[in-house]
Amino acid sequence: MNWYTYMVRCRDGSLYTGYTNDVKQREKVHNTGKGAKYTKSRLPVSLVYYEEFADKSQALKRECAIKKLTKAQKEALITGKEPL
Repeated sequence: MNWYTYMVRCRDGSLYTGYTNDVKQREKVHNTGKGAKYTKSRLPVSLVYYEEFADKSQALKRECAIKKLTKAQKEALITGKEPL
């Protein structure tokens, strides 16, 4: 089973980072209001980025690393461009 670290963009433009073993299903769950407390009041969300990993531990470590990034750094990760 593969694991993923992902980012969704909320209605207010903010980004939420998480991990899952099914990216598309997780996006659907977020949009039902049951995905995370943070996204519940910021619906709808759309998947904007994900990375695939061989195990859950790697995905969790990457989630933690991404959450420490600034918004500009996260946006650069999404677009594949270096932040200004």
